[in-house]
Amino acid sequence: MANPESAAAIIAVIDDDKGIREALDGMLRSVGLQVECFASVQDFLAKDDRDKFGCIVLDVHLPGRNGLDFLDDLANLHVTTPAIVISGFADVPMSVRAMKAGAVEFLTKPVRAMDLLAAVETAVKRDRATKHAVEKIAGLKADFETLTVREREVFAHVAAGLMNKQIAAALGLSEATIKLHRGTVMRKMRANSIADIVRMADRLGHEPPSPA
Repeated sequence: MANPESAAAIIAVIDDDKGIREALDGMLRSVGLQVECFASVQDFLAKDDRDKFGCIVLDVHLPGRNGLDFLDDLANLHVTTPAIVISGFADVPMSVRAMKAGAVEFLTKPVRAMDLLAAVETAVKRDRATKHAVEKIAGLKADFETLTVREREVFAHVAAGLMNKQIAAALGLSEATIKLHRGTVMRKMRANSIADIVRMADRLGHEPPSPA
C-alpha cells in the first residue's frame, strides 16, 4: 500500500503505448494511488490544472516532442513537478541526460512494480517539499508587503544585526521610535527572534543596507 502522503498525490502517466499506459495505471492504482494517463506530451500540456500532479511517469520515445526534450522544456519553464523516465531502449547517454534534466529515476521496460513505486514515493516527497517551500516564501512575501516603508528599513537594519541605537542613528530617529517599529516588524513578520528575521531576509533575497 502507498503511504498516506503518496496516496494523496495524483500521478501523470505519459506513454503512447496503450498497453503500457494501462499496465502502469493498474500498477499504481493497485496501491491506492490516483492516476491520469496521456498518450502524448501535447495531451498532457492541454490540461489546465497540471499543478495538481505530484509526479510524472514519462516514456522517452513519444510522438512529437519526446520525453527527454519535454524534460528540458519543464526545466526551462521552471516547472518543478518531479519526473520518472521509462524506456524500452535505454542507453547510458540517455539515462545521464535524463538525470541531468532532473529526473528522479530512469527505469527500463518492463518496469518492475517495486522499482516504480519506490521512485514514485521519492518523487512525491520531493514535490511536497518543493511546494511547501514555495508556499512558505509566498507567505513570507505577503507578510513583508504589510510593512510600511519605514518598517522595511527597520527590518533591513535588524536583519543586518544592528542594535536599536545604531538603527536610530542610521535613520535619524529616536531609540524609542525604533523600538516601536521593531516590535511591529516582529509581529507582522511573525518572527520570534532576531535569528528569524535574519533567515527571512535571506529567503527574501534582501541585501544588507549600505552604510551611511
